[in-house]
Amino acid sequence: MFVYLSKKIAIPNGVKLRSLAWNGEQGWIACGGDSGLLKVLKLDSGTGTADKGKAPNNLSMNQTLDGHDGAIMVVGWNEGYRKLTSSDSNGLIIVWMLHKGMWFEEMINNRNKSVVRDLRWTSDGQKICIVYEDGAVIVGSVDGNRLWGKELKRQLSHVEWSPDGRYILFGTLSGEVHLYDSSSGNYLSKLAMPCVEDTPNPKIVGLQWYDGSEGFSDAKSPSLAICFESGRAQVMRSEMDEKPVLIDTEMRASNMQWNGQGTVLAIGGVQGSGGSGEKKDVSMVQFYSPTGQHLRTLKVPGTGIAALSWEGSGLRIALAVDSFIYFANVRPDYKWGFFNKCLVYSFTKAERPEHCVIFWNTKTNEKYTKYVKRLLHVKAAGENCVLLTKTEEPTGQHIVILCNEIGSPVDSKYVDMECHYLTVTPTHVVVCSDELVWVWQHRSGGAAKQDSVDPHYLGLGSAVLRKESRERLFHIDDIPLPLTQPELSANEPVVFTNKARATGDAICAVCASETSLLVGRESGTVNQYTLPNISLINRFVLACRPYLLSLNCASTRVSVIDINGVLTFYKTTPNGEGGSLTPKPGEKLAFERKDVWDMQWATDNEELFAMMEKTRMYIFRGTEPEEPILSSAYICSFNKLKIKAVLLDEIMLDPDHPQKDHVVLFETKSLRDTRELLNSVSIADAFAFIEDNPHPRLWKLLAEAALEKMNFQVAEKAFVKCQDYKGILFVKKLELLGDKPKQMAEVATYFKRFDEAEKIYKDIDRKDLAVELRIRLGDWFKVVQLVQEGGGDDALIMEAWNHIGDYYADRQKWAKAVQYYGQAKNYEKLVEYNYLLEDYKSMERLIDQLPEGSTLLTTLGQKFASVGFSSFAVAALLKAGDVKAAVDCCVELNQWDQAVQLAEVHQLPEIPQYLSKYANHLLEKDAVTHAIELYKKAGKHTEAAKL
Repeated sequence: MFVYLSKKIAIPNGVKLRSLAWNGEQGWIACGGDSGLLKVLKLDSGTGTADKGKAPNNLSMNQTLDGHDGAIMVVGWNEGYRKLTSSDSNGLIIVWMLHKGMWFEEMINNRNKSVVRDLRWTSDGQKICIVYEDGAVIVGSVDGNRLWGKELKRQLSHVEWSPDGRYILFGTLSGEVHLYDSSSGNYLSKLAMPCVEDTPNPKIVGLQWYDGSEGFSDAKSPSLAICFESGRAQVMRSEMDEKPVLIDTEMRASNMQWNGQGTVLAIGGVQGSGGSGEKKDVSMVQFYSPTGQHLRTLKVPGTGIAALSWEGSGLRIALAVDSFIYFANVRPDYKWGFFNKCLVYSFTKAERPEHCVIFWNTKTNEKYTKYVKRLLHVKAAGENCVLLTKTEEPTGQHIVILCNEIGSPVDSKYVDMECHYLTVTPTHVVVCSDELVWVWQHRSGGAAKQDSVDPHYLGLGSAVLRKESRERLFHIDDIPLPLTQPELSANEPVVFTNKARATGDAICAVCASETSLLVGRESGTVNQYTLPNISLINRFVLACRPYLLSLNCASTRVSVIDINGVLTFYKTTPNGEGGSLTPKPGEKLAFERKDVWDMQWATDNEELFAMMEKTRMYIFRGTEPEEPILSSAYICSFNKLKIKAVLLDEIMLDPDHPQKDHVVLFETKSLRDTRELLNSVSIADAFAFIEDNPHPRLWKLLAEAALEKMNFQVAEKAFVKCQDYKGILFVKKLELLGDKPKQMAEVATYFKRFDEAEKIYKDIDRKDLAVELRIRLGDWFKVVQLVQEGGGDDALIMEAWNHIGDYYADRQKWAKAVQYYGQAKNYEKLVEYNYLLEDYKSMERLIDQLPEGSTLLTTLGQKFASVGFSSFAVAALLKAGDVKAAVDCCVELNQWDQAVQLAEVHQLPEIPQYLSKYANHLLEKDAVTHAIELYKKAGKHTEAAKL
């Protein structure tokens, strides 16, 4: 994540602030200060796509609430019932309610005995617990009734409800935390405090239990945080946790709060920078993950942070410092990726323990949802996306899952090591722990296609083009050697050792292009390896510890963003020329930007890149910036001079229903300028301009503009420049036509303006060409219309009706399909679809329509037989000339008398066989006399006599 200060509000008359609370649902901010100052503010939220992500500037609410005299010590929101509770140093408590846009006192309570140290509402807003310093506890309901009260024999400083509201935690002035039953007020237990075992008289500055309202990133994620003034904190999984996560912030802490998602813990305080001369205290906020990993540090001007509070979305944090409120914007590390028009992102839901991962095709708007347990990373490139998850077993195994754009797993690998860093290219996946690097060259669709492989790969023979995947594992301190031909063909699986030897210089960043792999280390050293056959070719040292690394498309430059958001660039050698294995200072370019949280190189130009600085996006060509664009979008891709970015903050507000306008397109200045030039100046001038600023996308623009103006010479030159072979052939074809209207129609077709092309053909009285155009497009409805206007013959209209029938049949609209097949006299399809529609009357009519001996009659007979219509089936089969099949059909459907009759009429040799079968059939029915009659008819008197 990245965080930066974005706004500052001054409190009138320099009143010092004491307390602050940001309502997570409605966005109101309550701040309390000395001498009874209590204000409710609300920041204007930016509206419209253009304003999204801007820091809002004006206040849409700014009301001063009168009623307190002493300094406001505690403020707390009840979000569900829209109430504000405040308390001052005299012990006066006021509950405020909103009425017609203004805040009014609803209830007042004053004990006149002691001061209120803390008050908390339950997460559903039904109950409140108020604690006084002298040990008095009051639990009340939202409507003002007192549920129970108690005098505890200890001085209290903090209170917190458990997420389900069953327990109450009390923090004492002596630094202990006690657990009580919330319904009866009975004492249950005392919490273990391993983080301050060796500290005398620890003082609690923060006690908060995340309620799980937005789900958990892991089912076992710690959620109960306790912070002490000494700067130490512990995060527990439950009230009984014996081994909590321990954090030492190394500063004098003053307050602490979870963000609304329970993913980031902010601890505010002061750090003394004891150097030579006087000691200077620096106020700062440190951000930690639930597992205690340090994410960021935000330095703040002023003399200590009196209070801090998160915005509900977790995208901003408010800090009360002296007589100011500072706002900092937070750019979260979402787990997301973008590949092949598909955006993949993950989030948590309160009702499910897993991560919900959505694969959203931004073009077709189709969504595929997948639930993944213990997801750590999501990255995407080329045709695939990689999900990295942790297994349930305690062995610490991880699974790398390769998915396509509908979220189906294509391949997966088990990795027996910690997985801190992940990067992907279209053909490789690289996973790093602190000391190991694992590289997997997967069999993706892209690598298997011979034509999509860069020429520099082909030197490796079939290693890259082979269908199988290969893995390599090496230690960061070792020098991996390129594999020999026998090793390449053997392709041994890698073996993970249980205990890898530790390194003194751990890995902290990794990036890769199609030909290079860079691994950054904490000391600032960067190791450069070749891909796909891995060997170390260079080591260079950066002036900082890298946090994010990124290579340009030619692997000639690497961008480095450090932990403070400073962006710098270094030169690299793509093939290791002049590289050295002893670390040397890297060749740094004269360029630096601060507060950068995202950057992306263009995939088709090594000079171009886009970066996000605070709430602005800058596009650079080399080191020259264009004017910034206001945006807080995350950059997906940058090619053809267009940047595709996605407003992930907006998507995460309602992640189940992403909107198409959450994906925004920005164009670079050269693209916009060329567009304007083509509209305003001559083609020749535009040609000269593009020659000075060459880019395939600009040549394409010029080619299209030249086609529009029927300037085929320039169009051909431009197509040659952007290596568009199909375009060149198209221009050649146009020149051969030689007829201006026809050329205009073809150009209109090229730009997909089909109606215009059709009109041109009609104007020159060439309906046949208009018909041909519609046939090429497969628009058969228009073909019928044109033929009826006199642009074709009967055979064509029959073909058109057939195709329209196919169109409806593909969409399972069979009744419509039958209608058109009927017009086209396509009996084969009529048999098939009438059968599907169970329209047997129409099928019966077909028997008369079909000519004798037609094979379709046999099919028709079989279809009738399958549903038991023996008479129709026999009629069809007889017309088809297949008597035996007709007799068999009668037998199958138990129409014995008809079978015998047919066999006799057509003198089939199998008559005796049918007779005995039918006689047995009659005997089964006890119709003995009928059987005798049957044998008599057939002239089998012996059989008849026997019966």
